[in-house]
Amino acid sequence: MKRHAFLIQSPMMKPLNLDWRIVLVRPRNPLNVGAVARAMANFGMRDLVVVAPYEPVWQEARSAVGAEAVLQSARAVPSLLEAVGDCMLVVGTTAGSRRSLDRDLLPLSDFPAWLRRRQPRGRAAFLFGSEKTGLSNEHLSYCHVLVRIPTAAGCPSMNLGQAVAVCTYELARAGAIPSRPPRLTVHRADPASVQPLDHLFERAVRVLDQVGYLKPKTRKAMLRKLRRLLLELELTNQDARILGAVLAQIEWGLARKTGVRSQESE
Repeated sequence: MKRHAFLIQSPMMKPLNLDWRIVLVRPRNPLNVGAVARAMANFGMRDLVVVAPYEPVWQEARSAVGAEAVLQSARAVPSLLEAVGDCMLVVGTTAGSRRSLDRDLLPLSDFPAWLRRRQPRGRAAFLFGSEKTGLSNEHLSYCHVLVRIPTAAGCPSMNLGQAVAVCTYELARAGAIPSRPPRLTVHRADPASVQPLDHLFERAVRVLDQVGYLKPKTRKAMLRKLRRLLLELELTNQDARILGAVLAQIEWGLARKTGVRSQESE
C-alpha cells in the first residue's frame, strides 16, 4: 500500500467540479500565513487570497520557507467582495462561541455530504478570519454556509494554519479538490456568483432606501439578512439579470416621480 493511501477515493465517488480558493481576512501572523500556504500545497490547492493584510506581516509571510509557489502567486486585495466576487459558493468558518448567530452551523464532518447534495460547480471560496477576531457578522453575510470544526467547548478556537489544514484535508478526503482545476464557462443557467448578486443587492438597497423601508436602528441587521436571502435563493445568472432589470425599472420609475436621478444614470 502506498503512503497516504487513505486519501485515495473510491472509484464510485465522482469528484466534485469545484475550483477552490482559500481566503484569509486580515491575518496578523506571518507564520500562520506560511502554515496556511503549506497546508494548501499538501492537499493540492494553489489559489490563496488575503484580504486587507497588514503590509509588514504580508511581506514577511511571502518570504516564508515552504510552499513558495502558493505564496508567490497569492494575491492581496482590499475588500472581501474583491476576494469572492467571482465565486459561486462561499463557505465561512467560525467557532460560533462568542457571538449570537441566527443561522445553523454545519459540522465540518457533514460538509462533504452537504456539497454532494447541492452539487455546486465552478469557483468556491473557504473563508478564514483573523486570529484575534475571526470573521465578523458582515463577512459571514457573504457566505452560503457556515462550517464549524468540532472542537472541545473549553478551547473552541483553532490556530489559523491548523484550521486550514483540517478543512483542506476534509475536502481532499471527500474528493472535493480536483487534480486539475476545471474550466469555468459562464452559462445563463449556472448559479450566479457573488459579484452579480452584490450588484443586485446594492440596487435593492437603493430601492428600499427610496421607499423608506430601511430604518436606522435595524438597517445593518436587515441588510445582512437581505444579502443572505439572495444567497439562499440560489439564483442563476439569468435570474439575477431578470431581477436586476426589474429593480432598475422600479428605480427609474421612482426617480421620475421624485425627480431624483438614479445612480445608474449618473
